[in-house]
Amino acid sequence: MVKLNSDTRLPTKVVNTILTQTDTTVGFLSGDSLKLQEIKSRDSSKPFIKVYSSLKAFKEDSNRVPSSQKSRIRRSKKTTFIIKNRAFRIASSSLNSSFLRANEWNYSTSANESDKNFNREFCESKADIIIEDKNSLYEGKASSLYRINSKRMERLR
Repeated sequence: MVKLNSDTRLPTKVVNTILTQTDTTVGFLSGDSLKLQEIKSRDSSKPFIKVYSSLKAFKEDSNRVPSSQKSRIRRSKKTTFIIKNRAFRIASSSLNSSFLRANEWNYSTSANESDKNFNREFCESKADIIIEDKNSLYEGKASSLYRINSKRMERLR
């Protein structure tokens, strides 16, 4: 089910905030980090995770992966990596949605107010587009988080 909270016909230049079930938990996705920052009332110094549709899309965004870690990243599931203070995750969308397939990447954050649990009413009021499948929206476990470089890997979460 796709629900729109906007009167516009989705022009290409408008950056929408999408509420959907991500590969780990229910989350907000957007190409505009400032929009997500405003929704979450989040400190501007705290960056968002970039979720890429593929490793190829990640590399095309002028990013490099240490050779010793390429295989680990390619095979990872529900895992966020930090390389040179950039957090990213490779996650192909399990939803058959043209909104999600059209973008090579999105900023991602959990769908809740800062330091609070998932509240459906809050999330629906803040999202421009709501994408939901038959399993509905549910708060799941956050992704694993690793800081990596060419020599080592450190688990943060």
